[in-house]
Amino acid sequence: MDRKVQKIDANFPKQPKLLNVAAYGRVSSGKDAMLHSLSAQVSYYAEMIQNHPGWHYCGVYADEAMTGTKDDRENFQRLLKDCRAGKIDMVITKSISRFARNTLTLLNTVRELKELGIDVYFEEQNIHTLSGEGELMLTILASYAQEESRSASENQKWRIRKSYEKGEVLQWHYQFGYNITKDKVEINPAQAEVVKDIFNRAIAGESFSSICRDLNARGIYTVFGKKWTASRITEMLSNEKYIGDAVLQKRYVNNHMEKKLVRNKGELPKYYAEGTHEAIIDRETFEKAQEVVRAVKAKHCGKRPPKRYPFTSIIKCGLCGENFKRVTRNGKVYWNCKAFQEKGRAGCTAKQIPEGILESVTAEVLELDFFDSEVFKNRIDSIEVPGANRLTFIFKDGHPEERKWKDRSRSESWTPEMREVARQRALRQRRDK
Repeated sequence: MDRKVQKIDANFPKQPKLLNVAAYGRVSSGKDAMLHSLSAQVSYYAEMIQNHPGWHYCGVYADEAMTGTKDDRENFQRLLKDCRAGKIDMVITKSISRFARNTLTLLNTVRELKELGIDVYFEEQNIHTLSGEGELMLTILASYAQEESRSASENQKWRIRKSYEKGEVLQWHYQFGYNITKDKVEINPAQAEVVKDIFNRAIAGESFSSICRDLNARGIYTVFGKKWTASRITEMLSNEKYIGDAVLQKRYVNNHMEKKLVRNKGELPKYYAEGTHEAIIDRETFEKAQEVVRAVKAKHCGKRPPKRYPFTSIIKCGLCGENFKRVTRNGKVYWNCKAFQEKGRAGCTAKQIPEGILESVTAEVLELDFFDSEVFKNRIDSIEVPGANRLTFIFKDGHPEERKWKDRSRSESWTPEMREVARQRALRQRRDK
């Protein structure tokens, strides 16, 4: 009888797939105590995830001194990018307010991650967003967090405005001519001499443009390291802080959601406080400077403002950081980098962009048949030029889209009229020979 032998393969149980887990932490102040708290959050979550047997540690994304009502948190956006790339299966965060205090931002983010199959676990509230009741609880709690943020913002505004009523100078950090710290305001001797020189030259009748050219040529820059402009000189001559006084509440925060600092055009009261700090300019000199400023403004009052085109101040050079400017040459319109326009290739090597190509590429990225300035204004925030024949469009919602194009050959760009002119020129040259 033949012996039958059958091989039985070993059937090892499959190891369960590890869950890719990351954590998010945030503090809304850059103070040492808060940064220590953020460091503690990072350490806590790193240890928690790495010690869990079913989890694979994907890092802790943390933002310092960023408010949860804003959407432009760098590491928060990096976390979302990695989630969209499929690198993360679950996100852990301390609480709803750490993740976002804006209800709309919170729900939109959570819903997007939910569609990607990514769970967000809010430890303090013990909520998993992939659970059935998760979104209902989030809506209720996020609304509470948003109201709490609004209340905190209103309390802060009340405190600041009461300080203004007392003549206290707050939120003053930079001023050419002064060294400003948290505890005191001191005159910067070297810069103070420049301030006095600017006032004296303006009163003597020298043009603001001439003063700017001289300062820039001598390597003297503004408090932010920028070149001087006529408008910057006008602002200095009109600034009451140089006589030791301060107009308070020139600007204010518009709301607790956007937190934009906007100019106060009468929406709130202003306060004029005298003797808040040491003066650089005496009052008589300051009043003479005001007469000069008023005369300059009156001179230019009737002039038409420069025409603003759809792309003005929107296109930024990725090579040098300057804006692109509109130029017309031989009846054709181009957009050139400002540095190239002023200094040639020594200033910047960015290529010029024909306006026709700029409009057609913009229409393409907006999925339009032709360029529409209103649609462009409503949807595009800025355009970056990272290199030759490349444009990166930054949409209002923050997402970028890049486009490239090929230059037409010279023969393709010639019209029949241009060809005829060239032919006649060649015939004349032959006759002359």
